[in-house]
Amino acid sequence: MPRESVGPAAAAAAAAAAAAAAVAAAARPAATAAVIAAVADEMPWARAALAELVAFRSVADPERFPVAGCEAAAAWVADALSAAGFAEVALLDTPDGSRSVYGFLPGPPGSATVLLYAHYDVQPPLDEAGWDSPPFELTERADGRWYGRGTADCKGAVLMHLLALRALRATVGVPVNVKVIVEGSEEQGTGGLEQYARDHPELLRADTILIADTGNVRAGLPTVVSSLRGAVLARIEVRTLRGDVDSGQFGGAAPDALAALVRTLASLHDQAGATAVGGLNNLGCWSGSSYNEELFRRDAQILDGVSLVGTGEVADRLWAQPAVTIMGIDCPTVNGATPTVQARARAMVCLRIPPGAQARTAAELLTSHLRSHVPWGARVSVEVVGQGEPFTVDTSTPAYTAMARAMETAYGGERMRVAGLGGSIPLCSALAELYPQAEILLIGLGEPEARIHALNESVDPRELSRMAAAEALFLLFNGES
Repeated sequence: MPRESVGPAAAAAAAAAAAAAAVAAAARPAATAAVIAAVADEMPWARAALAELVAFRSVADPERFPVAGCEAAAAWVADALSAAGFAEVALLDTPDGSRSVYGFLPGPPGSATVLLYAHYDVQPPLDEAGWDSPPFELTERADGRWYGRGTADCKGAVLMHLLALRALRATVGVPVNVKVIVEGSEEQGTGGLEQYARDHPELLRADTILIADTGNVRAGLPTVVSSLRGAVLARIEVRTLRGDVDSGQFGGAAPDALAALVRTLASLHDQAGATAVGGLNNLGCWSGSSYNEELFRRDAQILDGVSLVGTGEVADRLWAQPAVTIMGIDCPTVNGATPTVQARARAMVCLRIPPGAQARTAAELLTSHLRSHVPWGARVSVEVVGQGEPFTVDTSTPAYTAMARAMETAYGGERMRVAGLGGSIPLCSALAELYPQAEILLIGLGEPEARIHALNESVDPRELSRMAAAEALFLLFNGES
């Protein structure tokens, strides 16, 4: 086929573009080094800022924690975005009663738009006395890690975004339009931001979406997550008597609601410990990277002599099969317990579902299973209080190529890993549905040593610095494309 002719003006424009690209390529190493150095310079600021954010008791559970903690954390994030130069900052009241924070920072005319996500709400601290330092007080220990609830999940990610943007503004400028959304009820799974996004579909529209709520497979090994399990949260209540009665007088014939609940919950697993919810496939296989069993035992802090549960490879059980967890039981405590037959008992159950399953179907199966396994004709109620769909992404797209390059640079030549995650981020499926053309990437600070959701949660400040640098470089490389 003959080559199409090119006029003088077009040729000159092409030459100018080529020259500009050559200049940019020549300047890239210096810009990259400057951005990484700027992140390192900002780390003292990041530590102080994270200490302020961690201090808020922002557990989005108004039955147990005052809403003032979440409101104060949201206000802090809004002020931080304003201080970072965002042209628009707004507090969004979402349908579940929580508050999210939105910001928009314009880039050069015609540039792409990147949405950065994190959440400021955290899991309850559990037994505060069990922490080696106060959970809502950022504490650096001898191992160099920073401890406190939310340091890794996910207040640290809020700081990761801010660090990346501060480093860019201090060096080469922000090369793309940036939207930020910081959620206020992710840990509760109540879907407030998902519904808000559906009601305001233009608000979070972007070319690329960076979800900062996962983590590396190990500290020092940069990772993107390619799949998430979905989740169903259900509350079950069992009642057998009009009121508690003495076990000496009535025990042996009067049905104990707590015993009925325990028997019901036990039916959720088979003898091997695999999830046994009727109708739910528990034989999935993972086709990606494996997870060494001994390494997993160490990461999960499994006691010597205690067996793993489930069947298949570790990666199968974590990323391709369902998992049911009993999150909590309302019943008398051991301290102060009396010889009583319980009239009522209640539990919260979390069912994780792998890609390929549907949350609504899984919720129906879980509800049916619980109802059908309550013994002795006990009265039972099951309430689904939250659910989210599983999620998978294509990692062969240009955004992943850019992230691989950014991570390798920020981590001194360490290549990017691709892994699954057994946890759930319900917003991902909603964003994928709303913006099917957007590329969605999942990164974060929750590597195994972070112990997210557990006692003594922490973040490695080196991971915070390297991941912030990787994010800044990713934005820089996006601006070049």
